[in-house]
Amino acid sequence: MAKGRGKRTKNTGEQPATAESADTGPVEGDYPIDTGTAKLERDHYSPEGWVLKVNGVPSSHVDLAEPERLDFEYMRWIAALIRSRFAPAVFDGNESKLRALHLGGGACSMARWAAATYPNARQVVVELDGKLAELVRAWFDLPRAPLLRLRVGEAGDVLRSLTDATRDLVIRDVFAGDQTPKDLTTLEFTAHAARVLVTDGLYVVNCGDTPALDNAKREAATIGSVFKHVAIIADPPMLKGRRYGNVIIAGSNAPIPTGPEFTRELLGGGVPAQHWEDATVRAFARHATAI
Repeated sequence: MAKGRGKRTKNTGEQPATAESADTGPVEGDYPIDTGTAKLERDHYSPEGWVLKVNGVPSSHVDLAEPERLDFEYMRWIAALIRSRFAPAVFDGNESKLRALHLGGGACSMARWAAATYPNARQVVVELDGKLAELVRAWFDLPRAPLLRLRVGEAGDVLRSLTDATRDLVIRDVFAGDQTPKDLTTLEFTAHAARVLVTDGLYVVNCGDTPALDNAKREAATIGSVFKHVAIIADPPMLKGRRYGNVIIAGSNAPIPTGPEFTRELLGGGVPAQHWEDATVRAFARHATAI
């Protein structure tokens, strides 16, 4: 799986993360954080690229020169899905600003992409590890508030505290080790995600799974129980149960648009992906129990 985290310890309070006293930029090395150790490495294939590992597991990739570049395939699939729903020409930052909530921060790769793609987007990134959030703010060129706020807290607590119908997009990309914490996969949690979204909002989750695909089936059943429309994106070997990896599952109360450009984008890149529409996803999850 492309992303995972070590065992986490909960921070006290949910105060906004603060930057380091001096924004010196990224420096290779090991850094103690609240949940273990962060390791920052250069990407030797890109002069401005950096890889963040948390407790030995690759967590994020950032290109300081190209925020639109997403090195992890599953993030590229999420980006294609977002563009298919929220046309950048419509969410142009003038009359219409994309309002996004990222549950799980890492190096804020998706938030940097969204800031570059949607001018004046309003984003909140929730990260449990306060020290990691401070380091990421110091290392990388992140937009400042109100464009991008880093909030230290537990994803479920923050989600439950938010006002109804205040987000266009919610992305859940939270891992403890190689699994998403169970309390972030339940019907109750998913219902809160639906509650904070506008009518045609989009909920996207990164589900890590084994070849048995039990997690993906349960999550698809849960998201399909809350939202009228559900979709899945993953590479064909993953969907055929041949390897460990990432499955992107999306839910919405409005149809999730697709089209030739969307399909071409999924087929491009180093790992071509397959898209399942609502009927296929519900058939895939028909024997799973929503949790």
